[in-house]
Amino acid sequence: MRAVVQRVTEARVTVDGEVVGAIGRGLCVLVGVGATDTERDADALSRKVIGLRVFEDADGRFARSVGEVGGALLVVSQFTLFADTSRGRRPSFTGAAPPERAEALYERFVAQARGGPVPVATGRFRARMAVALVNDGPVTLVLDTAGAA
Repeated sequence: MRAVVQRVTEARVTVDGEVVGAIGRGLCVLVGVGATDTERDADALSRKVIGLRVFEDADGRFARSVGEVGGALLVVSQFTLFADTSRGRRPSFTGAAPPERAEALYERFVAQARGGPVPVATGRFRARMAVALVNDGPVTLVLDTAGAA
């Protein structure tokens, strides 16, 4: 699984003009599921995101997690994280999991995150979404469970 994690002061996702998920301070997490990903990957990635120390302490060092600062997560499915652009100009998505498998692992990621210490808002799987955020820092990280699960 892959995730693009952005530290935000606020973020929201809308579907057909309706806000379906919104947070204040926290992390906006775009999650992609690969064809070979497993439940172990979803669990590991969820733990990693919840535990990331990307918020500053009193000395200005990255030392605090989203839970330690009273933040929240906005989790949005993003199959395009598995785009292959190595040939031509049109991305191929053969590395992404089929929608049914991807949805199950995305939902597992969300359920694991909701079992943690922070509120979790989400987008809507397979919907055309508009994501708006204010990146704080800016801080943006790319996480991948390949070889780490």
